[in-house]
Amino acid sequence: MDPGDVVRLRLHGQRLREPFAATAEGALKNLLAVQSQEFAYARWSLAQRSVGASAAAIEQAVSDGTILRTHILRPTWHFVHRDDLRWLLALSAPRLHQGNAGMYRKTGIDPAEGAKSNRVLAAVVAGGAHKTREQLAEALRNAGLASGGLGLAYRVMFAEASGVLVSGSPVRTAGGSLKQRYALFEERVPAAPAGLMDRPAALAELVRRYFASRGPATEKDCADWSGLTLADVRAGLRQVLDSTPGTLETVRIDGVEFHFRPEPAGTAAAGGPPRIDLIQCYDEYVMGYSTSRHYLGGAAPFAPVAGEPAHLVLQDGRLAGVWRHRFTRGRCELDIRLQARTDPAAEADLEPGISRAVVSYGSFLGMPADRIR
Repeated sequence: MDPGDVVRLRLHGQRLREPFAATAEGALKNLLAVQSQEFAYARWSLAQRSVGASAAAIEQAVSDGTILRTHILRPTWHFVHRDDLRWLLALSAPRLHQGNAGMYRKTGIDPAEGAKSNRVLAAVVAGGAHKTREQLAEALRNAGLASGGLGLAYRVMFAEASGVLVSGSPVRTAGGSLKQRYALFEERVPAAPAGLMDRPAALAELVRRYFASRGPATEKDCADWSGLTLADVRAGLRQVLDSTPGTLETVRIDGVEFHFRPEPAGTAAAGGPPRIDLIQCYDEYVMGYSTSRHYLGGAAPFAPVAGEPAHLVLQDGRLAGVWRHRFTRGRCELDIRLQARTDPAAEADLEPGISRAVVSYGSFLGMPADRIR
């Protein structure tokens, strides 16, 4: 398997190539969890993997609770489908608490203090009374608990990792952006599918879906993405390979084993002009890998913008530049900077792909979009 095959299979597995998922929810279930540290751009990560999904539709799914946003895995913000969150949290919660242990001590959250915070937070959001972070802080302050800075941040995260809080329906601020609210976990998250509350079964499910959507990838890639140990990943992988032969294939590249879903029909390398993708900087095409991220190609973003993340331009799945957007007079303007100057003929070859990507982004936002020079 050559590097081009790795890139092609990853693009298809991640649904950045046809066939796309039927819905944003389907794209999320394929990936299991999608980093959503930048909420506005994380919507785009789901939309560009699905058919016709818009920013508004994804916001509605978040409001309805089909798509939930919470701290999980490493931990950082992730979108997770409500059908997957209960078993995924049960699997990863011990590692979340272990990873946060130092900050728990620093902020005074021992088991008794954490339990008290959880009771206060559960009570204030019960009955569908979704609350903003500031309202949670007020409830903690009224109970005589730390309610600012790291004390608040880690009490809320402790409650998320304990299955007490999860994302509620967001509210729109005066400036037009969405502000996260929190809800009671038990009121937003249904029962887990049969058997997945069993740890070995959950390990196998996580590993299967990771390699099916992000493969070819390594065990270390999966461990770093999931926050689980290599031993856990290997145990889950053994179970998948032993219990469902043919679900995953294994290939050795430069002495390292890569695992992936068997190649579906129709994923052979396509001809035609270069394909351009505009992905966010925390997209799973980047964050889904650690030791094998070099298949992305290119170098570190060459034109970061102060105070803003530098999002990535892909040319046929390889890093080719950076982009950002701004809004003016009801339009979206995209600043797309390619990493290297090309001759006029090569530049002309890229223009159709760039134009399609710009139009797609505008359709997602529901407004006209243009590239600015």
